Amino acid sequence: MTVTTQTVTVTVDGVTIEVPAGTLIIRVAEMLGTAIPRFCDHPLLEPVAACRMCLVEVEGQGKPVPSCAVTVADGMIIKTQHTSELAEKAQAGVMEFLLINHPLDCPVCDKGGECPLQNQAMTNGRGETRFDGVKRTFPKPINVSAQVLLDRERCVSCARCTRFADQIAGDPFIELLERGSKQQVGISEDQPFDSYFSGNTIQICPVGALTSAKYRFRSRPFDLVSTPTACEHCAAGCGLRTDIRRGTVMRRLAWDSPEVNEEWNCDKGRFAFPYIKENRLTTPLVRDEEGNLVPASWPEAIRVAAAGLQATGQATGVLTGGRLTNEDASAYGAFARGVLGTNDVDFRARSTSDEETAFLANHVAGKSLEVTYGDLETAQSVLLVNFEPEDESPIVFLRLRKAALSGKTKVFAIAPYMTAGLAKMKGTLIAASPSSEVKALLGAVENLSAQSIVLVGERAAQTPGLLSAVAELVATTGARLAWIPRRAGERGSLDAGLLPIGGRNTTDIINAVGQDISGLLIAGVGVEDVAANLIEAIESADFVVSLETRHSAVTERADVVLPVAAVTEKSGTFRNWEGRDRAFDTVAAVPGSISDAAVLEELAHEMGATLTVSDFWATATKPALVASGNDSVSPGAGQAILSSWRHLLDKGTLQEGEPFLAATSRVGVIRVSPATAATLNLIDGATATVTHEETAVSAPVIVTANMAEGVVWLPANTEGTALNLPSGTCVTVTSGGVA
Repeated sequence: MTVTTQTVTVTVDGVTIEVPAGTLIIRVAEMLGTAIPRFCDHPLLEPVAACRMCLVEVEGQGKPVPSCAVTVADGMIIKTQHTSELAEKAQAGVMEFLLINHPLDCPVCDKGGECPLQNQAMTNGRGETRFDGVKRTFPKPINVSAQVLLDRERCVSCARCTRFADQIAGDPFIELLERGSKQQVGISEDQPFDSYFSGNTIQICPVGALTSAKYRFRSRPFDLVSTPTACEHCAAGCGLRTDIRRGTVMRRLAWDSPEVNEEWNCDKGRFAFPYIKENRLTTPLVRDEEGNLVPASWPEAIRVAAAGLQATGQATGVLTGGRLTNEDASAYGAFARGVLGTNDVDFRARSTSDEETAFLANHVAGKSLEVTYGDLETAQSVLLVNFEPEDESPIVFLRLRKAALSGKTKVFAIAPYMTAGLAKMKGTLIAASPSSEVKALLGAVENLSAQSIVLVGERAAQTPGLLSAVAELVATTGARLAWIPRRAGERGSLDAGLLPIGGRNTTDIINAVGQDISGLLIAGVGVEDVAANLIEAIESADFVVSLETRHSAVTERADVVLPVAAVTEKSGTFRNWEGRDRAFDTVAAVPGSISDAAVLEELAHEMGATLTVSDFWATATKPALVASGNDSVSPGAGQAILSSWRHLLDKGTLQEGEPFLAATSRVGVIRVSPATAATLNLIDGATATVTHEETAVSAPVIVTANMAEGVVWLPANTEGTALNLPSGTCVTVTSGGVA
């Protein structure tokens, strides 16, 4: 069906143009290349006409009108400040009014040099002030959060920050308090600050009223060198701009990327970059005859590593983790299969299963852009399966919320309880415990059609039979399928063939060390990521090579440690969950810092081989997808089934060195339903302890309505609650803290 868009003809500064009906005057001017000054206007926010800076003259109107809030009508004649004395005088008057109490502290303001108020005061304001009174002042700064600081006297009440919080993020963040000349931005009184997207308000603030605790007073815009980059933290694929000064990263900003993150990003992607300098490996390390790791030259380290790997050969397990670029992932695949001759290679630094291996091979690998961000906004319904977007892929959350608020898309989630994120998406909960998720999925068929999308999180692999049921469901309903992992390099690693086709998965590799596997090649895998026996496996192996950027529990036990470049020190590509490649350039080159691929090429050469990258999936035999047996346990007296996932901000190593960001992380709590709380004798607000074997964690109890029965939920890898066990594990729950 062809959709005809109604158009109108308008004239701006003597130029006639035909535009879609309903277009704002300020957008028409932009189409013609005419700049109208503004502060409150933002193309992704609803118009509010708060600042009045964009006043223009419209023929037939008695007074100037705000071009950011008035739509064009057929035959409308518009004059901007370039052709209208009335508009020019009105804008100058508004500017004079805004500057009455503005401190004019441009020399010390973080916004100085890139400030719309500063620029427009010069282009659209008066040369001298007529105000001879005393400017109002406030104590400064106010901590809106540990990360966001507010200088109230700079605020021009444009409401960009409050509109972003309300319209885009859906968070109880900040609001405009008081009225008239006393109006100011303040913290919401009835709800606490809790937002993963607060940094966006700093970026869109047009006057420097909101600043970052990390960046405040550290640099000026004209001292910075800017480079387009891609975020390395999750699979969203956000476009960023990274700014450096004298080789040090000073800040990150969201890049305008309409097809992915639009103009937003999460606080983790914006602020979690100091780890690049934290605890870095600067030289290769080799274990000497006395068992000590000592610095070595690159040639010596390559020689020792090559000799050790040649000795273990096909009995080497390759664990690559989720931080790899496409280029590095392809090199690991070529090295594992072409040089070592092993199929025991896996990128999944977490609990895995053969069912997930087959699911990924048959339903995800090589299927690029079959579901996109744009598709999320047009789908009739979206079903979330073991996937909490706000924590695990924040930009997906923003897009789904946008779609849900438009009324076009209904969101359903198979989850243990109604999360805050699901509520902000106006979603519908299909409550399920890890042992009932397959049944819940089959019951969700009535919500799906050929216009639907199923988004599956990596945690679905923890429930036997769930991924097989997902594959069957999408085949039956015609719904489209997308898999969303947690880390930036996982989709690229999958497409590069770092999956154990014909070999062992991560769990089996670790368990086979000391038996069929004698060597390990490990890249970017942390102890907190995988089974608790990783350290035991490393200590049992005959030879271990670690390619890492930073010191860790793995590097401490490796026989050879080869330092590799951090993301800012190289160029490359991340492939996001859509299958969309997100290229990035070198931000700050560091002499001697080389990529994983370059190190592997040197290792291959030393071993007398050539690193030949090929399309693995072009010839791979994909295993049949067979449901794993349901081996879930039944909780006994005083026990419950664990459900868990990571908060966006947790104890992850890539967040080290950023205390302001860490201070905004969500605290760990234990959630149970009212009936489960009664069964386990737990009291809302009191402390409880969750125990599994030798590990116990304590946290406050939140009795949560509309939650699956027999389930205890707590976040993984969070300070105080780092139990880090797969969902479905049977745990003991008692009232009170750990003795």
